[in-house]
Amino acid sequence: MVNKSLTVWLITMSLISGAGFAVAASEPDREQTAPAQSGDQTITEMDEKPRVPVFSIEGDLAGQLGVMTTRYEDTFAAIGNQNSLGYLELVKANPQVDPWLPGEGTVITVPRRYVLPDVERKGIVINLAEYRLYYFTETGVQVYPVGVGTEENPSPLTDAQVTMALESPAWYPPASIRAEYEADGDYLPRMIPPGPDNPLGSHALMLSEKGYLIHGTNKLFGVGMQVSHGCFRMYNEDISRFVHEVGKGTPVRVIKEPVKIGMRGNEVWLEVHRPEEDYSVEDREALWQAVSRVVEAFRDQRPGVEVQRSAIDRAVDLADGLPRMIGEQLTQVARENASPGRSTPNSDGVPQQLWF
Repeated sequence: MVNKSLTVWLITMSLISGAGFAVAASEPDREQTAPAQSGDQTITEMDEKPRVPVFSIEGDLAGQLGVMTTRYEDTFAAIGNQNSLGYLELVKANPQVDPWLPGEGTVITVPRRYVLPDVERKGIVINLAEYRLYYFTETGVQVYPVGVGTEENPSPLTDAQVTMALESPAWYPPASIRAEYEADGDYLPRMIPPGPDNPLGSHALMLSEKGYLIHGTNKLFGVGMQVSHGCFRMYNEDISRFVHEVGKGTPVRVIKEPVKIGMRGNEVWLEVHRPEEDYSVEDREALWQAVSRVVEAFRDQRPGVEVQRSAIDRAVDLADGLPRMIGEQLTQVARENASPGRSTPNSDGVPQQLWF
């Protein structure tokens, strides 16, 4: 057992030599049949099941919106941690609710409907613009919130692979991070052992992109935000299960797509993400330009698609990350016989005007 741990430690150190993060850990035994131990807690087979559902994929969409009623003591940070949701995605989906004191009996939107990123649906896809990790399998997709790098220490846009799963990693802070602490008058040791003070949390996935991990965290606040030095943070309750699902060699693609568009049947759906909780005029203008380019390219690829300008305006004005139907693919018969702008009726029976 000692020799095995030493061997894994040496392999780990050789892989991350010169990287931004250094860890030492034992690799989870994927063939173990007895329940694994984590501290004083036994992880049962039920505990290892993912906390998020596996959504079937409908065209370019997956998942569904939900609602929940808050209790007096709830905060969005606590709700996110309990339900595997990011802080900012809850804030943006519920703009009229105080995230630190939503109050007793407040009904909030649970944002679990997604336009899927426009990339190959294979393995892990992390979209920095929405602070989400998509895990595609043969049965569907799971979606997890992740913390990503700050503007000063951005996460890399990359195509990588999972190289190793780590359990109870120790953290060897790089010199740059120790220097940051020293500049603020704080001391950071050269090694932080596994435990509650370790910022890597309970488990991690090492990536072929040197120095970067998908790992847990010792902080409840920050998942689903720009908070890290470039790595990808998950809740411990998620990563401790996720490492048992993801095998070595799983592809990991990191993208940055604040605007996503796709089809479900004949319906056209748009999802727009502002970068921060606050929404500046500059951010809105940048998103409007991005949306214009994405919609124009989408229509060029799909003759017969008509979109509604007012629905697009609303999606950009809110930029709340909630998918919105903005148009439809008209059939050839409808295009030949319908008057300009005619489309499916809205809830009042009045035809929508779908021109952009």
